[in-house]
Amino acid sequence: MTFSPLHLEQQFEIYSHLLLQKRNAQGYWDGRLSSSALGVAVALTALHFYDKKENEDRISQGLDWLRENVNADNGFGDSPKSVSNVSTSLLCYAAVKVCSTKENDQQLLRQIGLYLLLQKIDVHSEQLIPAILDFYQTDRTFSVPILTMCALCGVPGHEAFESIPQLPFELSLLPRSLYRMLNLSVVSYAIPALVAVGIAIFKFKQRKNPLMRILRQASVKRSLALLRKIQPASGGYLEAIPLTAFVSLCLIESGYRNLEVVRDGIAFLKQSQREDGSWPIDIDLSTWVSTLAVKSLRHELGKEMPAADQQKITAHFLSIQNKTVHPFNGTQPGGWGWTSHSGSVPDGDDTPGVILALLALNEQTPEMVYEPVWAACQWLFDLQNSDGGFPTFSKGWGRLPFDQSCADLTGHALVAMAKGDKAFHSRMNSNQQSKLRKSFIRAILYLKKYQHLSGYWLPLWFGNQHTPDHNNPVYGTARVLSYLNETLATPLGNEYEVILKLMIERGCSYLASVQNQDNSWGGAKDIEGSIEETSLAITALVKNGYRDECISGLDWLDEKIKSEGLIASPIGLYFASLWYDEELYPLSAYVECLSATIETGVSFLKG
Repeated sequence: MTFSPLHLEQQFEIYSHLLLQKRNAQGYWDGRLSSSALGVAVALTALHFYDKKENEDRISQGLDWLRENVNADNGFGDSPKSVSNVSTSLLCYAAVKVCSTKENDQQLLRQIGLYLLLQKIDVHSEQLIPAILDFYQTDRTFSVPILTMCALCGVPGHEAFESIPQLPFELSLLPRSLYRMLNLSVVSYAIPALVAVGIAIFKFKQRKNPLMRILRQASVKRSLALLRKIQPASGGYLEAIPLTAFVSLCLIESGYRNLEVVRDGIAFLKQSQREDGSWPIDIDLSTWVSTLAVKSLRHELGKEMPAADQQKITAHFLSIQNKTVHPFNGTQPGGWGWTSHSGSVPDGDDTPGVILALLALNEQTPEMVYEPVWAACQWLFDLQNSDGGFPTFSKGWGRLPFDQSCADLTGHALVAMAKGDKAFHSRMNSNQQSKLRKSFIRAILYLKKYQHLSGYWLPLWFGNQHTPDHNNPVYGTARVLSYLNETLATPLGNEYEVILKLMIERGCSYLASVQNQDNSWGGAKDIEGSIEETSLAITALVKNGYRDECISGLDWLDEKIKSEGLIASPIGLYFASLWYDEELYPLSAYVECLSATIETGVSFLKG
């Protein structure tokens, strides 16, 4: 079939209403993250080490979930839809080994062990240590916690600590401003793991250097105090189950079971366990998915959502804006994190997302949100790296890929600045206008520099598990193009029309060239298509012509959703190669795609 204007309107009506029905009682969106085998494995182990008798039922439920979700190849992926990987399978093996008291779990252990052997990982040999370290290279954020948990669980045994690199937890006590210059071996968000895992390794590792042992021993008490200081009210570091569980189990086995930081971490794990016995990676991405939902309604926002509902979401966003120096990473006031829970940390993707949502929700009265939006813009200015791009959490942490500038966040910041300028240009003084313009120009130059010769941009936070390198140039390009399309429609963007249009043209040509033969888009050419990637590609292309590609893609989406429903794909590359999916991603992406096509005009479909 070929999409007609009437069918387009009908689809938008159906799925925009479905999206609105997904709001919670407070009027915004929580979404639902997929359950995680990795989250289950580490949480189970922490509960076991804390009090296996008291947590017997919870542990049993989690083990049941693992039995029911092992992949056909006997391994585990990060989510039920993820392909098996060594890291998660190894953690599941360790968890089952230490937690299980049932005979039938021996079969599960044999299954996982067989999968790992086929990946050249022998759970009985210390050779697994260099294998895991080699996989993650210089980034110790994930490799060292994995190996530490395995050693604590007897895989292969405590003797493995002699081969596990020591994390320099004592360096966390230095002024935060020095962190970016130190060789911490972990990314900026992972200070809790640096401290807790580092202390555990210190406790079990034989020291050849007595001076370092004295220094580290003297640092333990103050490092534990730092852990408590940065622990949020919820007890969950970053609201993340694996991170909180790693911290808890390492402290428990290091002899600090009775500390408040452990008590509150365990309480967080108990509270976040789902009815089926599983855990997600994070509690939720409520801020992120709420901004995606608002953006997806686009031109129909006023029609689909009464003013009172828009103000309810506005009030929610304003209530969770960071208003103090954040205790976790010292960031200044003005930004937003990914969730409303206390463990959230302001970042370079959610902050521009909320800026854009607030401007859309208050289009008729933008002055109502001038102060919070300008504070957020100031926060973005301070985050921008010297190369002109924007990182996720911390300026200047460029040594590991996670902390470097990236195209998708930079494009998001660019359009937020452009729309902020459009709404408030007359209210800004000359210094403010100059500051915004300089930041804007530097971001454009960054995007120009890092657009590949083929026309694509690579994202940081969203990969594709089916591409050889797990990158997702389709997602990165589609997102940046959508941001550039919106930027071009602003007065500030119009001043740089030539350079923006050139980047847009090259990006569109790339997207058109990698459409699959079945008319879908996956992470790259000839990669299985998804609702998310196909929808986002159409959203980017539809503003720039490409009628045939867009209509054929809409047809594919129509058939896909009709036959399979709104199936979420594990396209998130979260933290250190940690995959998840989110139930609102395909729905919000599809609604955004329909909305963008309607906004383009009926004549586009008629040809």
